Amino acid sequence: MIRSLKYLTYAVVLASALFAAGCSSSPSEEEMKQLNDLKAQASALDKQVADKTREKALLERQIAEKNGKIQQCQSDQEAVKKALGAK
Repeated sequence: MIRSLKYLTYAVVLASALFAAGCSSSPSEEEMKQLNDLKAQASALDKQVADKTREKALLERQIAEKNGKIQQCQSDQEAVKKALGAK
């Protein structure tokens, strides 16, 4: 019984030491560098998303303009067909 209590005490002390070592009060320099790198990468990706969103809006406007021109041409074509058919 005393022997198992002794091993249990060692296990608790070892677990406590490992837990305390893993819980530091501040991040390490390497962790801060990784965090800053990730922030920079996220910022660059956000900029890319904004750029692509603007590009998409521009392309959608161009498509709308071209579709309007196509409709106008079709309308003009129908008017010409009617004018030629009426003669």
